[in-house]
Amino acid sequence: MSAMTPAKAFESFAASLIGLPIRHVWRGYGSALFLELGTTHPTTRHDGSLGIPQGDVSLGVEWSWRIEDQTAIRCGSWSDEDLWEPAFDLLRNERVARCELFGSLPEVMLTTDSGRRFLTFSTTDGQPQWHLVDWRDGPARWFTVRDGKLHLGDGTELRT
Repeated sequence: MSAMTPAKAFESFAASLIGLPIRHVWRGYGSALFLELGTTHPTTRHDGSLGIPQGDVSLGVEWSWRIEDQTAIRCGSWSDEDLWEPAFDLLRNERVARCELFGSLPEVMLTTDSGRRFLTFSTTDGQPQWHLVDWRDGPARWFTVRDGKLHLGDGTELRT
C-alpha cells in the first residue's frame, strides 16, 4: 500500500481543524506571526522559564500575511503595527470553519465561523514561508512548501 500523499493528508488534517478555537495569536521576530489552535499546553524555555503556550495545532508564518473580514483587509504584515493587536483580537477565540490551500505555490487560508480570514502570501523570492504543525496523536506532522509543492514531514528537515 502506498503512503498517503501530502495533499490527501492535508485534506484529512484540514477537516480535523473544523471547530477548533484559535486560542493564542502571538508575534515572533519582525512580522513573524503564530496562531495556536485547540487546547494550549505550557512550554518551558531552555533556561527553565515559561515559554509561549503551544496549541494542539500551530500555524506559523515568517512574513507576508493578512487578516480580512467580509468587507476589507483589517491588517497585514505591512500595516502600521498599531493595527496588529486589534486585528489579532478579531481572531482570538474564533473557531475554525475552514482551512484550505490556494495558489499555484501553496498558501494557507484559515476561515473562522464569523467569516474572518487569515491568509499567508509570500511576497519575496523562494518558497512560501509558512508551516502548519499537528502536535496531536503521536509524532508531529509538519506541512510546509518545498520545491513549489505541499510537503509533509516531521520538522527535522527544517533545521539547517
